Amino acid sequence: MTVPMHALTIRRVRARGVDVRLKQPAVTAAGTFTTFPLVLIDLHTEEGVRGSVYIFAYHQFVMKPLVLLVEGLGELICGQRLRPLDVETLLQRRLRLLGAQGLAGMALGGLDMAVWDAAARAADLPLAVMLGAEPRPIPAYGTLKTMTPDGAARDAANAVAQGFSGVKVKIGGESVAEDVAVVEAIRREVGAQVKIMADYNQVLSVPEAIARGRVLDEYDLAWIEEPTLAHDFEGHAEIARAVHTPISIGETWNGVPDAARSIASRASDFIMPDAMRIGGVTGWLRVAALAETHGIPLSGHALPELSVHLLAATPTAHWLEYTDMAETILQEPMPVSDGCVIAPQRPGFGLDWDEKAVQTMLA
Repeated sequence: MTVPMHALTIRRVRARGVDVRLKQPAVTAAGTFTTFPLVLIDLHTEEGVRGSVYIFAYHQFVMKPLVLLVEGLGELICGQRLRPLDVETLLQRRLRLLGAQGLAGMALGGLDMAVWDAAARAADLPLAVMLGAEPRPIPAYGTLKTMTPDGAARDAANAVAQGFSGVKVKIGGESVAEDVAVVEAIRREVGAQVKIMADYNQVLSVPEAIARGRVLDEYDLAWIEEPTLAHDFEGHAEIARAVHTPISIGETWNGVPDAARSIASRASDFIMPDAMRIGGVTGWLRVAALAETHGIPLSGHALPELSVHLLAATPTAHWLEYTDMAETILQEPMPVSDGCVIAPQRPGFGLDWDEKAVQTMLA
C-alpha cells in the first residue's frame, strides 16, 4: 500500500561506519586503498517507512566525524514532514554560517538521498520513476584498480568479460611514457570497440597536463579526468582548449554553486558530479538542468546504485561509473548486462543491507 510522503514524519536517523574490505587494493596516483570506508544511513519515519543509502568517507579517520555529522544533522530534521525540498531548505539554512562544503556537505547529500529514498519507498516506486523517468540501460564502465601495464590490461579484460563496455584506468606516472604504456597495454587487450577513460586524480600542473594531453590525443581516449587540481576551473579550461581529448571533471564539486562556476568557466567538455557531494538527489537534479541547458554530457561518479536512478532522469546522461565499493554489504548487488546497468524495479534506490556482512565490517 502506498503512503503519501507528505503524510509521513521523520522519527530518527541512524548512521554507521563500515570499512568494506576490497578483494583487490585500488591503486591511484593519489594513493592506494585497501578498504572502502562507507557510512550507511537509515532514516526512519513514525509510520514505519525507511530510507537507506550509503556515502563514501574516503579515509578511515573520516568515518567517525562523518557519522556524527549525519546523526547531528539528522536530529535537526526529526519531527519534520517527509518533504525532500523542504528538508533540503531547512538543512541549507542551518548550514549557512558553517557552509555546506566538505564533510558537512557530504552529510547533507547523504541525508537528502535518504529522504528521497523514503519518499519513493512510501510511493512504492523506484526512485527513477518517482523522478518522472523510466529505468533504462545506462552505459557502464568499470574502474580498474591497477596502474601497471600488465595489471591494467588483465583487469580491463576481466571488466569486459563481466559485461562492461568501457574501462577507466588511473594514470599519472613519472613520465607520459609510463601513461602511454598503460593505455597501449589496455588497448591491445580489449580492442578498438571498448572505450578507455584515463584519470589523473589531480596530480599534474596545468603545463604538464597540456603536454601529456597532447601526447595522449593520439590514443583515442573517451576522456581525460581531473588532470590538475579540482578547484582550478580556469586551469582546466586552459587544458580543455589546448587538448583534443575531452576533459571531464566534477566529482569533487561541493554543491551546485561549484558546478555553476565550473560550467561558466568552460572548465571541461564533460561533467561527472558525485551524488553525495553535489547535494544528493536535489543537487543532482539542479546540475542536470544546467547540463541540459548547456548541452554537456553528464556522467555519474562512483555510488553506482544511486547514480543509475539519477542518470535515468538526466537528459544528457552519458556514462555510469561502476565501482564495487558496496557490493559485499548489499543483499542484491547490481548486475551489468550488455555493457549497461539498469536501475532495479525495487522501491526507492533499491538498497537493502546484508546485515550479517555489515556486522563484520563495522568500524
